[in-house]
Amino acid sequence: MVKSDATSVDQYLNDLPDDRKRVLKQIRRTILKNLNPDFEETMNWGMISYEIPLEIYPDTYNGQPLQFAALASQKQYVSLYLMSVYQDSRLKEFLLDGFKKIGKRPNIGKSCIRFKQIEDIPLEEIGKIISKTSVDEYIEKYEKARNSRINT
Repeated sequence: MVKSDATSVDQYLNDLPDDRKRVLKQIRRTILKNLNPDFEETMNWGMISYEIPLEIYPDTYNGQPLQFAALASQKQYVSLYLMSVYQDSRLKEFLLDGFKKIGKRPNIGKSCIRFKQIEDIPLEEIGKIISKTSVDEYIEKYEKARNSRINT
């Protein structure tokens, strides 16, 4: 994984080659347009991160803000991390249907979508996934998953 030392989103984007900058800016616009206002855009983990601030939810396992989504330029591709898709099989199916609609085969890990061009991802569905999750709902699913791991 390529990790940036940028301290701001603008610095991160400005450090990228033009082709990557264009792709990340388009995805970022989609995310920001659909993001619940209680989530916060920051630089964390060496990438653009969309998080629940510690002031809203301080009880995380690692003392870091609870990450909801992230965007990163890797060596060979761009990564979009959608943690809510990892938590919710319905959102994953919605995302996969979006790939079918645009006629592209997804390159997906557990919560990561890897791609090279903006045309390789279903932006409309990504925007809807971002907008479908409230902070309270995300925290509830996080706590449920965390408690199930603790109790097993």
